[in-house]
Amino acid sequence: MREGARYDLLVVGGGINGAGIARDAAGRGLAVLLVEQDDLAGHTSSSSTKLIHGGLRYLEYKEFSLVRKALKERETLLRAAPHIIRPLRFVMPHMPNLRPAWLIRAGLFLYDHLARRELLPGSRGIVMRRHPAGAPLVDSIDRGFVYSDGWVDDARLVVLNALDASERGAAIETRTKLVRAVRAGGEWQAELERADGTRLAVRARALANAAGPWVGQVLHEALGRGAQHTVRLVKGSHIVTRRLFEHDHAYIFQNPDKRIIFAIPYEREFTLIGTTDVEYHDDPARVAIDDAEIRYLCESINRYFKRKIAPADVCWSYSGVRPLLEEEGAADPSAVTRDYRLEIDTGTNASGPDAPLLSVFGGKITTFRKLAEEAVDLLGEALDHRAPGWTAGAALPGGDIANGQFDRFAARFASGHPWLPAELAHRYARAYGTRAERMIGEARSLSDLGAELAPGLYERELAYLSGTEWARCADDVLWRRSKLGLHLAPGTLDAVRSRIDTWFTRSRSRDSASRDSVFSQ
Repeated sequence: MREGARYDLLVVGGGINGAGIARDAAGRGLAVLLVEQDDLAGHTSSSSTKLIHGGLRYLEYKEFSLVRKALKERETLLRAAPHIIRPLRFVMPHMPNLRPAWLIRAGLFLYDHLARRELLPGSRGIVMRRHPAGAPLVDSIDRGFVYSDGWVDDARLVVLNALDASERGAAIETRTKLVRAVRAGGEWQAELERADGTRLAVRARALANAAGPWVGQVLHEALGRGAQHTVRLVKGSHIVTRRLFEHDHAYIFQNPDKRIIFAIPYEREFTLIGTTDVEYHDDPARVAIDDAEIRYLCESINRYFKRKIAPADVCWSYSGVRPLLEEEGAADPSAVTRDYRLEIDTGTNASGPDAPLLSVFGGKITTFRKLAEEAVDLLGEALDHRAPGWTAGAALPGGDIANGQFDRFAARFASGHPWLPAELAHRYARAYGTRAERMIGEARSLSDLGAELAPGLYERELAYLSGTEWARCADDVLWRRSKLGLHLAPGTLDAVRSRIDTWFTRSRSRDSASRDSVFSQ
């Protein structure tokens, strides 16, 4: 990115919707610039429940169109990224005092048949004493249901969309904020500010506001405009405990308040529990779980498991602010739609239509690809650039695994690199897919990977994450590009973070010295 550069499309926001729009637009031949004020997936898009799902509970609110759309996308995404998205079976214990069995069976029948299903098995009833998922549950639960959905590494999904966009010509600028933009001469003239305070101006034929919880702020403060739609900010918090069960199924629990709570196998050694739905009115960048939410999640789990948990058992927690599409009459945050609206404003000037502005309101991670496709359709029409959509059948970087058979791919990768510890080989295969070979480069031994700055984290991977995936500091690596921070020994996080941040500082210094040397020749 340079001062005065001109693009077809400026995308504001490096969450899943912004990255998806940038990818789709770049693949259709548009010159794209994406700016993100923090790290990619730095907020909402790394704070989800990490599910690719139709949204079984949305059937209760008669959101049949949303569920059908999400179920179709579930199949598409499972094919596009089998390394970071995988099938997951869910167990729903039956609680007669909450929802009758016939209603659950009817809902699961709809869930199985609302969209074509090729990759996942259907639902069925189970007797708990005959199923491995019954053992951890209280004895009063004697039956339940099993159905299928998908799990996703949400932050990596964002990064891979940005990476694909970049490889198709898009410019990705993290730690870069849109300060203001105005229409002039049939285009947007935008002022950007980098983290070091430097400012520069760029021009774009169109602007996409995909700022998530900040969508309204960008409209009002940076663009000086209003909108037909608004978002309702809802905080969703999660806790992570040591593993509460040994099998590979997840649980979906019904609460007396009609909310549902998931308990999901996580990072091999842990259980992920969430989520809450709490109205939020503060800065989305400062969101954090509170004591009441932790107690709520613990109490919800304790209704079902024999092994009880308390706030002291929480190893880690995270919160995100979901920008849900505001609707009239939805007092309960849980009942607010997870669908989205795309609002396009073409404006007018003396010579006709002006530079288009597209704003994204709402959405969920499962439907990001469809949202992006529809957004670029609208923008393409406004720009008279009518290239067809292409992402429905395209793999994300690393996802071009033969027949989507991840286990076979991972076994081949491990056997081809016998010098890698088994756990590390599996993590590389899972995180990078077919790009794992590119990540390790010419390494033929652990020593070739460089110094180990944290357990299982070597310099070679840091160099790849820095040079290819926009990582700039320890938290980018430990909590978004991976979840290695969760596996650190108690009390070591600060020291590990310091070592990694020092590595990044030295790496930037070396890069700067190298550039200065080239320019002086």
